[in-house]
Amino acid sequence: MRHADAVSDEIDPVRPLSMKGREQVAKVCEALAKLGDFKPVEIWHSPLARSRETADLLDVGMKLNAPLLLKPGLTPDDDPAKIADILGSETREIAIVGHEPHLGALASMMVHGSSRPGVYYPFSKAGIVALTREGKAWKSKWLVRSP
Repeated sequence: MRHADAVSDEIDPVRPLSMKGREQVAKVCEALAKLGDFKPVEIWHSPLARSRETADLLDVGMKLNAPLLLKPGLTPDDDPAKIADILGSETREIAIVGHEPHLGALASMMVHGSSRPGVYYPFSKAGIVALTREGKAWKSKWLVRSP
């Protein structure tokens, strides 16, 4: 999931979520509840405030009671291959709240590996995609865009 809308740097350099961002997460939670299969056991987030706040609202809005974990390697300019390697050996359902362009590159890497380097999955603010593994291959299961 990409973080929701945040206030501008001029308003607050920490860039917490805006009211619009909070509303985006609430609407995404409504859509996810209708899907009925979003049940991560952990939510990983970047160190940036807008990512942590989005993760917290997602956890509360979905009534997950999942641990929120600050995970290195999820900032916008980090190498997505590092997280892809970690996810490759992960057997649990994990939610990741992060940033573009990192998430788009990560999703593409998980699904296509290095075979299609030009493919990119753009994430809208508060957009979320579910990836699932079939054997060693990953594929996209569903996508929810924020309104």
